[in-house]
Amino acid sequence: MNSSTHTELANHAWSVADLLRGDYKQADYGKVILPFTVLRRLECVLEPTRDRVRAEYDRRKDQNVDLSRFLGKAAGHSFYNVSGYTLRAIADDSGQAAKHLLTYLGAFSPNAQEVMERYEFAQQVRKLDSAKLLYQVVGRFADLDLHPARVSNHQMGYVFEELIRRFAESSNETAGEHFTPREVIELMVNLLVAPDDDALSVPGTSRTVFDPACGTGGMLSAAEEHITKLNPSATVTVFGQELNPESWAICRSDMMIKGQKPDNIKFGNSFSDDGHRGQHFDYLLANPPFGVEWKKVKDEVEREYDTLGDSGRFGAGLPRINDGSLLFLQHMISKMKPVTADGKGGSRIAIVFNGSPLFTGAAESGESKIRQWILDNDWLEGIVALPDQLFYNTGISTYFWILTNRKARGNEGKVVLLDARDQFTKMRKSLGDKRKYVTADQITAITNLYAEALDVAADPDHPQHAKVKVFANEDFGYRRITVERPLKLRFEVTDDTLTALAASKPIQRATDPETLVTALKPLVGRVWPTKRAAWDALRATMAEAGAPWPTGAPFQKAMRDVIGVRDPDGEIQLVKGSPEPDPDLRDYENVPLHENIDEYLHREVLPHVPDAWIDHDKTKTGYEIPFTRHFYVYKPPRPLAEIDAELKALEAEIQALLGEVTS
Repeated sequence: MNSSTHTELANHAWSVADLLRGDYKQADYGKVILPFTVLRRLECVLEPTRDRVRAEYDRRKDQNVDLSRFLGKAAGHSFYNVSGYTLRAIADDSGQAAKHLLTYLGAFSPNAQEVMERYEFAQQVRKLDSAKLLYQVVGRFADLDLHPARVSNHQMGYVFEELIRRFAESSNETAGEHFTPREVIELMVNLLVAPDDDALSVPGTSRTVFDPACGTGGMLSAAEEHITKLNPSATVTVFGQELNPESWAICRSDMMIKGQKPDNIKFGNSFSDDGHRGQHFDYLLANPPFGVEWKKVKDEVEREYDTLGDSGRFGAGLPRINDGSLLFLQHMISKMKPVTADGKGGSRIAIVFNGSPLFTGAAESGESKIRQWILDNDWLEGIVALPDQLFYNTGISTYFWILTNRKARGNEGKVVLLDARDQFTKMRKSLGDKRKYVTADQITAITNLYAEALDVAADPDHPQHAKVKVFANEDFGYRRITVERPLKLRFEVTDDTLTALAASKPIQRATDPETLVTALKPLVGRVWPTKRAAWDALRATMAEAGAPWPTGAPFQKAMRDVIGVRDPDGEIQLVKGSPEPDPDLRDYENVPLHENIDEYLHREVLPHVPDAWIDHDKTKTGYEIPFTRHFYVYKPPRPLAEIDAELKALEAEIQALLGEVTS
């Protein structure tokens, strides 16, 4: 099927929108079109064995046996239908269309019925019937040829994706929440699987693939297709979980059609309701929603974190509530196969992130601890920066993270950073925010460059050397030091000072503020270089006025905070004989893990502020991956003369255009 046929089929299905207009909001068209497309596909797939299934059902329906086993075998699929109905027959009996269609749905196998229930399809049938539209809609889909002889399973996936995209656009949602661009999936699968090409070509190979945010199943399908292309005899079993009911229904029906086990596609939130608890997989890949909060499952996630710790999925740490990206990654890591003593087993992971997981979170925050945990365990193999404007729902830059617990010997203790941001081709027509795509040749180039990354990074003469950098795991670690400087004050009394003293709560609690202000009035305009000199003068003046001098620490501190004025040449304030730090001058520095922080202080700080020191009790360890910083190339500004010449040329051009208008 070529692209025009795929578009033709999608157009046929979406043409039902013309019937729905007026009775349905535009945002709800997909609630009718998507399940009817699934229903028609199931009907077309089952057509060759329909009579055989009915005969088997009639023969065994009164027997005390597991009908699903016999009927599934008769159908040749994991689903079946025991009725004699077809969409064409239902459309032709317009007066009883709703009754017949609901009966038809009830005759499907339980797994197919569950798909339709997620669409709330029965509710749509009744609504269409009330609007006297049902028989027309059924008739339109009865004319849609989705027989496998014409539309393969893979091609059907494209039709599904096109309909999902249109539904997302019509409902003002983001298409990217439902599926990932095909070329992005292909590149991701290449990077995930390519190192295992030799092993996958062995006869009898069997692999499992898991996606915890599988959407319509595009990544699972692409991974299966990639492996079976390498080895047609390979057995690939896919697993997934999806929260969106429509996407789940499409993915599950797609798995049914392809002969996969539909029960492997679970419905629900992967964080709070792990549908594959205790299972481990060979390959794991995902494009989780960017920057989506996990507030709804906060209690369940925190309970697992608190009670299970490192034996649970989230023991490394919890990210901020407004971005669950690193929760997805921890969830996937928990499902890696362990590596056996003889070096077998293990898993590979590929996940799409925006830039946030690279660096958000200060030292010892949840995000930083998760990054440290991944790097300390030597799981991060590489990160690939992708072009922006690749996705339908966002134009921001994105990254592939590639992880494995069975790194090749040369990669151990290292992380590859690959800059592929210039590998794109502009689209003739944008789709949402998607204005760029990656061609097949560019996919091959990126895949090969990633495979050769260590050699390219080591060869400064290689033409792609600037696009690849290799770091040791610890290179991403740092110590966040707190640099303190002493509090320096001079002391003075002004009218503003007296007003502030009168308003101070500690002063008010210690003495009568009016008495205090009246007593100190004669000192307005006086300045003292030291605290002792100031306090001696204050006490003497208050004693002459008959005002008491409270001795409590809160009063003393309040007086100093008001009377004291920061002055670079002022007196250093001491606490138990040591300089008191000035919070206004406090600074923070990130020092690489491999560097001595005292040497850093002497080299980078003391030449500028000789009285600074490090408060070692406040030092924290953090991890971040500043990708763009490592690939930053300074571009000097253009010469002013060049800019000036360009402006003059533009000015002349404008004057010429204005002359044409007025002439």
